[in-house]
Order: sequence, then structure tokens, then C-alpha cells
Amino acid sequence: MDLKEIQNLIKFVSNSGVAEVKLETGDIKITIRTTLEGNSPDITYVQQAPMQQAIAAPAAVAPVAAAPVAAAPAADDNSKYVTIKSPMIGTFYRKPSPDKPVFVEVGSTIQKGDVLCVVEAMKLFNEIEAEITGKIVKILVDDMSPVEFDQPLFLVDPS
Repeated sequence: MDLKEIQNLIKFVSNSGVAEVKLETGDIKITIRTTLEGNSPDITYVQQAPMQQAIAAPAAVAPVAAAPVAAAPAADDNSKYVTIKSPMIGTFYRKPSPDKPVFVEVGSTIQKGDVLCVVEAMKLFNEIEAEITGKIVKILVDDMSPVEFDQPLFLVDPS
């Protein structure tokens, strides 16, 4: 998360009228508190140590070293797919409304610009469109689940 994204988040929270927001992504924890008037937000940044440093010492043990080798082929299988990620924090919906069919299923062929899902943020429903043409290989989020900024939503086979 870069400084511009943090600044945009601060503006978003201060305009929303919410008193406090806590966000944890990866190795960063952010708490934003606003006053009742919304004049000046009180911001606390806490950055944790990256996980690689925390597990670097035990990696020398043979059983732990074998686990990443077993996981490597699975990562290679997904490397040929394009990941479509959430552009915002909100609630993920697979359908435009409860009585309508889902936008896409696993195996659906999509074109660039097709609507894949909706992410609701602050009572605004934002359509997430396909960035590429391809075939949906996997849907990574359950319907009506909260999603974070940059969270993977779909795996698409562009071939």
C-alpha cells in the first residue's frame, strides 16, 4: 500500500462520517480515527516485520524446506492465468440483484469490458469489468463476502 492509496483512504473515511476504521493488509496495519466534526483525522501506522524475515531462521530445518518445494508446482500452475483483483474495499456480489442470475460461472468465456461482479462500498454498487478476454478458471471469493483492496477475485485463462 503506497502513500497515495493511504491518503485516498483517509479522505474516503473522513468524508464518510465514520468515527474509526481499522485496516490490515499484508504487513501493514492502519487505524484511522476522525473527530465528530471531521476536521483532522488521527492516524496511527504500525508496520510489522515481513514474514520472510520471521521464518528465515527455521527455513534451514529439512522438513520446513520440503514444504515450499511441494507448493511450488501449484504456484506454477496458476502462473499462466491472469488474476483479476478488487479495485476497492467492499462487499463482493456475483449477481446484480438477489433475483437475477450470476454474472459469470467457472468456464464462462468473457470479453474485455464484460461485467464480472459487483463490489458494494458505502451503498454504491461498482461493476467490476474484465480487463482481458479469456475463460474464467476459478472464482476466488464467495458471494456476499467482504473483500480488500487488491484482493484476487478471479483467475482467467487468456488463451
